[in-house]
Amino acid sequence: MALHPANQPAPYPAEVRHRIRRDVQADYADAAEALNDCGVSVVSVQHESDIWGGDGGAYVLDFVRALRVPCVATLHSVFAQPSVAQLRILGELTGIAQMSIVMSRSASSLLTDTYGADPSRIALIPHGVPDLPLVASDTIKPRLGLQGKTVILSFGLLDPDKGYEYAIEAMPAVIEAVPSACYVILGATHPDLRSRDGEAYRAGLEARVAALGIGRNVTFVDRFVGRVELGTWLEAADVLTTPYPSLDQSVSGALAYAMAAGKAIVSTPYAYASEQLAADRGRLVQAGSPAALSEAFIELLSDAELRSSMGRRAYDYSRKMVWWEVGAEYRRILDRVSRSAAAPARAPRRVAIGVA
Repeated sequence: MALHPANQPAPYPAEVRHRIRRDVQADYADAAEALNDCGVSVVSVQHESDIWGGDGGAYVLDFVRALRVPCVATLHSVFAQPSVAQLRILGELTGIAQMSIVMSRSASSLLTDTYGADPSRIALIPHGVPDLPLVASDTIKPRLGLQGKTVILSFGLLDPDKGYEYAIEAMPAVIEAVPSACYVILGATHPDLRSRDGEAYRAGLEARVAALGIGRNVTFVDRFVGRVELGTWLEAADVLTTPYPSLDQSVSGALAYAMAAGKAIVSTPYAYASEQLAADRGRLVQAGSPAALSEAFIELLSDAELRSSMGRRAYDYSRKMVWWEVGAEYRRILDRVSRSAAAPARAPRRVAIGVA
């Protein structure tokens, strides 16, 4: 079962039997009824407030309230300062779900302290990552036309929450110290931002690059890349950065993937980064400060041995995050929840709802 905007139906493989149109409230209870009647033993709900319909994503509650089979909720964002709607929705969702899965210790603490969740019904499973080899970046760069460059990489859907403008502002000082430095911004514009504002944000970033006269050292790759190509970009990078301006960020797939590639990482100290990059697994710098970013970039780009040792620590730490390890943890939790419910009339199947 898949959730998608009503005006953006996407092709799905044959195993997707039902769809929820995000902004059509009646679809949510209808989808739950379809699951109640098809013999599944447990439902996995992927929760991010802005992917569900209704005020603050409230329609997810229509779905889980209508379920008569147990559900497990994976929470991709747990806000330290939630709105009234976010507090109510996540509080009720965690009250209905037999288990709630989070990806960081800070998110687990927030669920109990801020949202009132039962700690015995919270499980910590790390963000999954691909099992990438630990390779020297210079051996991969020719595949992408980056030979001879020292590469700083950011990737993900483009939107103002990523703070790319601060990294761009940092680049003149970096280029002066390391003339071979190149900053690559990889990813298409977030579809919600594009539907609302077109490409105005990207155009603003490009205009700032031109005004700073650093067009030869900043590259925009304006497209979504698949898993294999993304792995190549990660392997070719020397430093990866997540310069997010908001510190209320409970997880970052970009940071997790950078660790899996064994990259030196420069990040602002949002909750997930502070946890993952402890013990010198990365550099944390002040949010909203191009000067702090440039200082960290220069330090790492100028010292290959430092980059290598830092990246190795991140890589070793990420081994528990590879997909099969994460999948095995999910399997154990889903099986436990399934066994705690009444045995289904036929062999159980698992159904995933939502968007990871």
